[in-house]
Amino acid sequence: MKILIVDDDPATASPLIEALTSHHYTVEAATNPENGLELAQTSHYDLAVLDVTPQNLDGIHLCQKLRHQGSQMPILLLGAKGSSADRIRGLEAGADDYVMKPYDLSELMARIRALLRRRNSTVSKVLTWEQLRLEPDTGKVTYKGESLHLTPKEYGLLELFLRHPRRIFSRSVILDHIWSSDEFPGEEAVTTQIKGLRQKLKAAGIKINLIETVYGLGYRLKDAPIQEQENKQVREKVADSTSEAKLMAAVAKIWQTFKESLPEKIDVFRQVSVTLATGTLNQQLCENAKIEAHRLVGSLGSFGCAEGSKIAREIEQLLQTPTPATPQDAHKLKDLIDSLQQAIANKPTLDQVTPPTCDPPPASTSPAQLLVIDDDQILSQHIEIEAKAWGLQVDSAPHLQAAKRAIALHPPNVILLDLTFADTQENGFELLAELAVQHSNIPVLIFSSQNHLSSRVKAARLGAATFLQKPMTPPEILQAVTQAINQQKSGESNVLVVDDDPQILALLRHLLQPWGLNVTTLAHPQRFWDVLEAVSPDLLILDVEMPEYSGIELCQVVRHDLRWSNLPVLFLSAHTEVQTVQQVFTVGADDYIKKPIVEAELITRVLNRLERRSSNNS
Repeated sequence: MKILIVDDDPATASPLIEALTSHHYTVEAATNPENGLELAQTSHYDLAVLDVTPQNLDGIHLCQKLRHQGSQMPILLLGAKGSSADRIRGLEAGADDYVMKPYDLSELMARIRALLRRRNSTVSKVLTWEQLRLEPDTGKVTYKGESLHLTPKEYGLLELFLRHPRRIFSRSVILDHIWSSDEFPGEEAVTTQIKGLRQKLKAAGIKINLIETVYGLGYRLKDAPIQEQENKQVREKVADSTSEAKLMAAVAKIWQTFKESLPEKIDVFRQVSVTLATGTLNQQLCENAKIEAHRLVGSLGSFGCAEGSKIAREIEQLLQTPTPATPQDAHKLKDLIDSLQQAIANKPTLDQVTPPTCDPPPASTSPAQLLVIDDDQILSQHIEIEAKAWGLQVDSAPHLQAAKRAIALHPPNVILLDLTFADTQENGFELLAELAVQHSNIPVLIFSSQNHLSSRVKAARLGAATFLQKPMTPPEILQAVTQAINQQKSGESNVLVVDDDPQILALLRHLLQPWGLNVTTLAHPQRFWDVLEAVSPDLLILDVEMPEYSGIELCQVVRHDLRWSNLPVLFLSAHTEVQTVQQVFTVGADDYIKKPIVEAELITRVLNRLERRSSNNS
């Protein structure tokens, strides 16, 4: 996993970097907030540790900027100031934790592991695949009890795949996760490292090729033999169902229609290439070509042709104003057209493509309404067909005027909005601004091939719920749509507090209820499990010491049950010794607040935890 540290004090940063590196984390450091912000905007990180100083743009301001830009990365602040007001300010800025200097390094590492554990929703400390074990806390990898000696990159790859067993990672995404920004490897470096990892796993006695290549998409972890057999039985059962057969037939029909239209689209690109070379480019022809390229980005991506979608985006970018007019541009466009045709020809048939796994939720008796606002009719039809299995009813609007009429007649539950349309006068941001005023209760998901930071910031400012970048497959799109609907439906949050001190229980109820929280208190931990299941809380607050069952024991019980694996757990205790704090985080706590209670800090931490849980759809 990859961690960003922003700290201008080598005396503080160096020991932490050394400790994290020894635990196989990839660490990048910035000595000032400006560089830290630039790194955070250009690379993927699993966690950021930000120093809080009064100079320049300090860690709190950097935290605010990252949250305003939509970053969901866990953030831990290191502060030299000791007042509760400073801690509250940091937490209100969006930080997940705030640790004072000087700190105990072992406690800080425990807090970092806790944030990463919640981020990755990993219940067990040990990641396993049959008899292969990886222990993130110690960095130890074994197979059948024998140690495996991996390079840092090989370790990072194995951990990445074990943490996300069903996810497909492209080479570029792997580079972003495993390599630091001051390294400049090509994608062939990923191939080399995976080859080395495969060889070491094979030498250890693993006969199955653990890292599976998914043609045209990247790599993923292969199912263990038992799981693979179970998945095969499920797939066979699904394949036999009439609904699945109808779905595949409908998608195949759309693909066939789309495929038949491709020669005409490619011919438009070739006309532009020829006229560019001769200096006789027609502006309208160029506009038509840009429109076709824009639509191909989403359409090809929805059918699993990732390479073709990537090339279509390059064509779209090449044709952007100012109009290209050099022979070099004409030659580059011709090469892109040839590559596009080759990518489409090499695309696996639909029955060969292994789509990313996104399990649809049970269909609702009252289907939610999704409005797709996109002039790519092929993509809209594909989404509409797939949506039936997700309990969604889809309407589509090819332009903004049609979208406005549809919203006025029958407001949907959620909107999927592209930013670019064939009519260059139409702008998705204008509709987003109108919706923010007139229909602020409808979540709007931006779905665009634009990936400029300015576009993402503008969408966030106008109240967009999510920014999705094309290409994406319909199951991935519908999973994001379903999450938005579920978040919209969620009402008041339930908080369960377990403490044997009646005064503490009364105080917490008094503090939290005015914030719209349903607070259930429990003074007798013997009844904990019955109350937990009855309340189904969104947050659990535990005291450390209680009669018969300690809070640490209750937390262990919660973490051992898969139903509660993502439940945020906050400890409230008068204990300050490092051993107790370490033990609390070791058993799976998300946060630790020391008594006596600072009211504003407690409320801020509780609300932050609930907000993070909601945004991660935990």
